[in-house]
Amino acid sequence: MDDRTVSALKRLGINQANVKHLSKSAKQSQTRDAFAFKWAKRDTYESSAVSANMQNWLFERYCNGDSDRLVRWLDGERKIILDAGCGSGHSGLLLFGDHLKRHDYLGVDISSAVEVARLRFAEAGYDADFLQADLLDMPVPHASIDMIFSEGVLHHTDSTERSIKSLSTKLKPGGRFLFYVYVKKAVIREFTDDYVREKLRSLTDEQAWKELEPLTLLGRELGKLNVDIVVPEDIPFLGIKAGKLDIQRFFYWNICKAFYRDDFSVSEMNHINFDWYRPLNCQRHSESEIRLWCKEAGLLIEQMDVSESGITVVAFKH
Repeated sequence: MDDRTVSALKRLGINQANVKHLSKSAKQSQTRDAFAFKWAKRDTYESSAVSANMQNWLFERYCNGDSDRLVRWLDGERKIILDAGCGSGHSGLLLFGDHLKRHDYLGVDISSAVEVARLRFAEAGYDADFLQADLLDMPVPHASIDMIFSEGVLHHTDSTERSIKSLSTKLKPGGRFLFYVYVKKAVIREFTDDYVREKLRSLTDEQAWKELEPLTLLGRELGKLNVDIVVPEDIPFLGIKAGKLDIQRFFYWNICKAFYRDDFSVSEMNHINFDWYRPLNCQRHSESEIRLWCKEAGLLIEQMDVSESGITVVAFKH
């Protein structure tokens, strides 16, 4: 079926005019507004350096670096892809690319970033549908979606567990669910993250962006040192692991998130720090939690990648 007049919304029987997008909690409202602000700053994430880094990271985690894996998943009849928490469509565009020409994409986000996504997809020449709605209150019928993609979103809802379980009901039997959530970090890092997040709480988004700039500059200076540190042995009660690590990365993983890449501008690095510190809804999880919730949601895990940053899951509905 190649008739592009048949969209995801039409196939799902959704009337966009009837969709409500009210947040369920104060934390979700704050998180919604933070991401609307962030994704509107297009010059902080659209450079070739940022896009190439993100695209490589996506294919590494979801496809083991093999783009043909995605081809196999999307082979056959025309499918509906639900990007759950699409933001500006940044990750969806980078992962799916020209696959979007032969499948129906529906981007859903609680924030007004869907309008940025709509514009970016049009600029890229891809047909797509978008809804501004809460992921836990979408009008998407049960067992209607072929693939759900949710990159770094579910931990920004009021409940990661409920989000996994609710979204899984939307999948057809055999449909795939690709998602990434934050993992729990070292003890000092966890404390610092929440401390900074709370300090930013009373500020506007613009003020919070500015307040994070000195931290971003510190991360840059640590990175420019290009010095390794050796931790002789594990320090279990602090969650610090033995090994050789660049001093910026040691600080980043164990003390305080201050992102650094030498090919990113300060504003691009600040975008990533803002993404982490600003949202009040920012859950971190263990591997055992995610495995349990997938099992209870009727999802069979095909692949799970657990790194220091987060947990990436490829699962299918049985």
